[in-house]
Amino acid sequence: MDGRNFFFAAFLAIALAGTSHAGSEVDRNDRIEILLKQMTLEEKVGQLTQQVRYNHSKPITDDQDLNPVPPQTGSVIGFYGAQATRQLQHKVIEESRLHIPLLFSYDVLHGFRTIFPVPLAEAASWDPDLAQRTARAAAAEATASGLHWTFAPMVDIARDPRWGRVVEGAGEDPFLNSALTVARVRGYRGMDASNALNMLATAKHFVAYGAAEGGRDYNTADVSERTLREVYLPPFRAAVEAGVDAIMPGLNEIAGTPMHANRTLLNDILRRQWGFDGLVISDYKGVDELMKHGTAASSMTAVHLAMETTVDVDMASGLYAKDLPALIKSGEVSQRSLDDAVRRVLQAKQKLGLFDDPYRYSDPTREQALTLTPETRVLAREAARKSIVLLKNDGDLLPLSKDLRRLVVVGALAADSSSTLGPFAATGRPNESVTILEGIKSAVSPTTHLVYVPGASSDGEEHSEIDEAARAAMDCDAVIAVLGESSDMSGEARSRAFLTLSAAQEKLLARLIATRKPLVVILMNGRPLAVPTVAEQAPAIIESWFLGSEMGHGVADVLFGDVSPSGKLPITVPRSVGQVPIYYEHKRTGRKPDTAIADTSKYIDQLWTPLYPFGHGLSYTTFTYSAPTPSKKKLTFSEVLSVQVTVRNTGQREGEEVVQLYLRDDFASVTRPVRSLRGFKRVKLMPGETRAVNFVLDQDDFALLDKDFLRVVEPGMFTIFVGGSSTTENQASFEVTQGDRLTGLGSAIPRMLRAPSTLNERLVSGED
Repeated sequence: MDGRNFFFAAFLAIALAGTSHAGSEVDRNDRIEILLKQMTLEEKVGQLTQQVRYNHSKPITDDQDLNPVPPQTGSVIGFYGAQATRQLQHKVIEESRLHIPLLFSYDVLHGFRTIFPVPLAEAASWDPDLAQRTARAAAAEATASGLHWTFAPMVDIARDPRWGRVVEGAGEDPFLNSALTVARVRGYRGMDASNALNMLATAKHFVAYGAAEGGRDYNTADVSERTLREVYLPPFRAAVEAGVDAIMPGLNEIAGTPMHANRTLLNDILRRQWGFDGLVISDYKGVDELMKHGTAASSMTAVHLAMETTVDVDMASGLYAKDLPALIKSGEVSQRSLDDAVRRVLQAKQKLGLFDDPYRYSDPTREQALTLTPETRVLAREAARKSIVLLKNDGDLLPLSKDLRRLVVVGALAADSSSTLGPFAATGRPNESVTILEGIKSAVSPTTHLVYVPGASSDGEEHSEIDEAARAAMDCDAVIAVLGESSDMSGEARSRAFLTLSAAQEKLLARLIATRKPLVVILMNGRPLAVPTVAEQAPAIIESWFLGSEMGHGVADVLFGDVSPSGKLPITVPRSVGQVPIYYEHKRTGRKPDTAIADTSKYIDQLWTPLYPFGHGLSYTTFTYSAPTPSKKKLTFSEVLSVQVTVRNTGQREGEEVVQLYLRDDFASVTRPVRSLRGFKRVKLMPGETRAVNFVLDQDDFALLDKDFLRVVEPGMFTIFVGGSSTTENQASFEVTQGDRLTGLGSAIPRMLRAPSTLNERLVSGED
């Protein structure tokens, strides 16, 4: 123990008056209560204040740099680096009266230094185990750099691709989103409470932030109570069940109430009904924005509203520090509310072991050992491959041969190392990422003549090389066009009114198609793009998203057939922005679309169907399915139903298939979706291999919210659909003969993830 640790331990020995240092849960709680009683009002308020302090990982050389962080501050955002955090932690502990350590926080969304696919891309893997492993690796790197707390995962349902932050979530479906949320929470938090690789995880943005009107970030979300309960709340409840440490409210309002002042949702539902006892932290200046919403006439009122809503930590606005002491002294905010909030902050610090060793996360040796390791790069490459979706492959153009005589690559994005990382890439460095062009170069034969011409940029401003690209394509065996968005076109405050390619890219595409050469289009983007021309005229299309540090290698692995693509769309791709919002789990209508009947629910100028449906994704092999077989044709609400389907690889290559099960309640007292995802499994099959895949359904799957929002199972017929996408018609039926009102909330965690995690952490931590 160094001198600073000894000082801190000595203080605890005196201040905590004989309580056990390791202690039982009761002892640990006693320690918090003893500390709480010693704190002044200003010290308590300080713990609820989060300072913005970006240091870009540079060690601190000037004490003046530390002055903006008052010693009673509870947490900072943006400050990282093992040496830098140790210095700042030491300063705060030495200068504060009670020596309470800081929490260091950051947005670690899809990697820290090793960057993994953006969350929407990783959702295309339909692989919770992968999501848990990448979150665990990200936590290992981030905690080695002194960080304690991440503002991830983002669990917002997004059904409008105009919204830029669709890139940060898992797409449109509550079930898939819940599964990946649970996996990511477990990955960040770890399995061993004493592990210094564990981070506090935050589910954001509570709630319906992804339902912003017009797809404009920060905008109003106007959703019905039913949609809120059935679509937007379940992934957050799954996060709470999984043990998430914190919840972040959105910057939106619902039904006239901004989320940072929404007692019904944050206090009544989140805390009381769901039993969440962790931290609620404001979004960036979210408390201050209550005044901009027009529900608080002053900062004092904004703080009052936020505290009543049990927002524990004020990020960045500084209003708690400014106004909360006066509100406590006047009695407008109760001492109990203040103490409850401070207690939750202290408990979070205790959970991380910071009262025993405030420097345990600031170890330069561990930082060097765990940052950008060969193991994390291998994991990043695996994640990249699994996240790629093959949208189209006419004539089996793909995979390409590595021995082509002449291969032409066009598109500025092919060599854009920054965009490989995607938005919110934490501390990822472009010079450490592999571009698509570099990946192709490393994969092809030395005898292949590879030509690269940028051709056109994603923003439409640069198109001077289109003629050169077309000339190069005239004499080649194949053309690869990398088109889409740059990373700064997706993410926060990156809403788009149009979802098309830039004009320059469209012109480039037309010239390439005119050459009649074999054309592979690789889409690089953070949202679904409406690209009907590409879909109609390009024979092969790969949706590659932003895949992170190993993007180029992952794309090349799929392009040239080292692996068969296995990704499936986690979000519907529209034909045009006029179809938005578009999603598979829509309700039935009295006049369903029918081309043969005039007055039905469709468009007069475009097909109503998506360009590519939810769950779609091709392979280099083919799979056939038997009809699903339910274990019973009739059952009561309390019985469990097993469903079996046989999947066969009927092609010539090994491949992985994501087997998807959807359920429809055929008739009910309230309208139900045309189908809802209720299970999925990845299966790897050799050519000719057959495997039985089993699913289990229970009352959580059969249940609905009735007209009074009571959870019930109603008797009646149900239809099961099992196949390779949400459009499968491979079906079977069963009947629930006896229903009932259900007690409790049921579980929001998908059944396949309710068993304890068995994730092997040795990849990132060396643990047994």
